[in-house]
Amino acid sequence: MTTRPNLRIDLDRLWSSLMEMAEIGATPAGGCNRQALTPEDARGRALFKRWCEQAGCTVTVDGLGSMFARREGTENLPPVLIGSHLDTQPTGGKFDGVLGVLGALEVMRVLKESGLRTRRPIELVNWTNEEGCRFAPAMLASAVFAGVLPPARALDARDAQGARFGDELAKMDLECSAPIGGREIAAYVELHIEQGPILEAEGFDVGFVAVGQGHRWYDVAYRGFGSHAGSTPMPTRRDAMAGAARLVLELQAIGRKHGPAGMATVGEMHVAPNSRNIIPGEIRFTIDIRHPDHDMLEAMDAEVRAAFARCRDAERLEGELSDVSYNPPVPFDADILDIIRRQTAALGLKGRDIVSGAGHDAFHLAKVCPTAMIFTPCKDGISHHESEDITREWAEAGTNVLLRAAIELAERV
Repeated sequence: MTTRPNLRIDLDRLWSSLMEMAEIGATPAGGCNRQALTPEDARGRALFKRWCEQAGCTVTVDGLGSMFARREGTENLPPVLIGSHLDTQPTGGKFDGVLGVLGALEVMRVLKESGLRTRRPIELVNWTNEEGCRFAPAMLASAVFAGVLPPARALDARDAQGARFGDELAKMDLECSAPIGGREIAAYVELHIEQGPILEAEGFDVGFVAVGQGHRWYDVAYRGFGSHAGSTPMPTRRDAMAGAARLVLELQAIGRKHGPAGMATVGEMHVAPNSRNIIPGEIRFTIDIRHPDHDMLEAMDAEVRAAFARCRDAERLEGELSDVSYNPPVPFDADILDIIRRQTAALGLKGRDIVSGAGHDAFHLAKVCPTAMIFTPCKDGISHHESEDITREWAEAGTNVLLRAAIELAERV
């Protein structure tokens, strides 16, 4: 590797950028609502593009709205990719995804100020619709980039109000002219908050993400008969809510059975007709199961399907369980992890290997190029909530590791 200065990030500048981005879609409780392909997302993207151009980068946008800010290298080699996402949950925090994007922007700013030109180009990416709260599945644009889903699947995705992804993207005025994927990437590194309590509780500055937890998403529908709550005898009822309640409890038992790594969650539920004195005739809800071990995730899948049928039949209901998405456990690249560990030690920071409990765009990128993730601690492990928080020192530590790792990767042959 060529000689380079001992570069460090400007923490005040990074933190100021994080706080300025947090003002776009700010919620009364201190979080952010900047969902994919909304007016708030458009404002955040415009600010991000301006910052990238000021950092000397050339910005392009692919056919699904993912933004790439490129700093050229000295040689015509495949680039090193760094970044994450700017979209949030409806009641999201300031740092989930955003730290990875703006931390990568800080890398670009430092490189511009130093005048250091790496052998390989470095590209900063903001992936579209990572969260999946508006358009399912999550990590939609990175899945298409990696060839996991066809572009039509993303463009035809609908939100809860029926709005089509492709139509909402067209409203963003993004000049989506770059191709989606189909090119060689030397490496991808994503900085992210842990979204869990381990690093903070154990006093670590940095997490080396050795494996990404696999997960399955399902949509469930139970249909009974929506009759009068006061005059329908209990033995004759076909109560869709009763079937859903049974299944929620069974899912809790499945998650605990495969714990502590196993997880099972019902996060969204819609009741019809949703009237106080009518027995629910239809329930639609989501299921999310996770495990870092492939065989255990498969066992959980079989148990979920059996529980669905058992609860349906117990309440004499009709219904379907539909697969939404499947992401297997993802082992990350050993060589990049060694670089991250070495650079963490060189900075005098304390790090440890860790499993990612949440899904990330890096899971899809690992299918097409060497990939790894860097975690920072997260206060009380809280994420996907307005109270999500990190310290300035954690942001500084993770971004300095990203800076050094990106430079080393970009200097490699």
